[in-house]
Amino acid sequence: MSLQYAVLGVLEARPLSGYELVQFFDTAAGWVWSAPQSQIYTLLRQMEQRGLIAGTEQVRGTKLKRTVYSLTPLGRKELTSWVSARHPEPPIRDSLLVQALFFDMVGSSAAAAVLEEVVADNEALVEHWREHRDRLLNKDTTLLRERLKHRPETEHDRMAELKAHVFDGLISSATARVEWAKAGIELLKKYR
Repeated sequence: MSLQYAVLGVLEARPLSGYELVQFFDTAAGWVWSAPQSQIYTLLRQMEQRGLIAGTEQVRGTKLKRTVYSLTPLGRKELTSWVSARHPEPPIRDSLLVQALFFDMVGSSAAAAVLEEVVADNEALVEHWREHRDRLLNKDTTLLRERLKHRPETEHDRMAELKAHVFDGLISSATARVEWAKAGIELLKKYR
């Protein structure tokens, strides 16, 4: 259900076509919510039928048609209601932790190699997320700039800092994962 609200939130900034939404979820939003193209297009049709968004056909060139979706008042109400309420955490489904439960079945070197990859992958994520967080704090992302156009300047810092805070959470989680993996590598050294 969160994909619906992610789409509503993106459309709150400005109207977008389905293709533009797919591109957005393949890049920026993919950090917090990934979705395949087919799921996005199906959801757009459902949301339009429910009156949460409105689609307007546009002609590009001589023949190419595209539908651009915008948030309706009902969609805005639904989004603000959802944002204002606490929602249960999804159940934990962590394939790495399941894998680590069975590290005793392989040699310490093989298990440590997995954890070393985890360290490298998460350190790269931390760097990437820090860069994006900094861009948000500088109000230098496309979607944030669109949002800022429609909001009073007195809200701009708050908006940027709240969005950057999401990336602080991602950075904290990835940093904790790095520390956990490094501790696992040290533990495995005892048994080489």
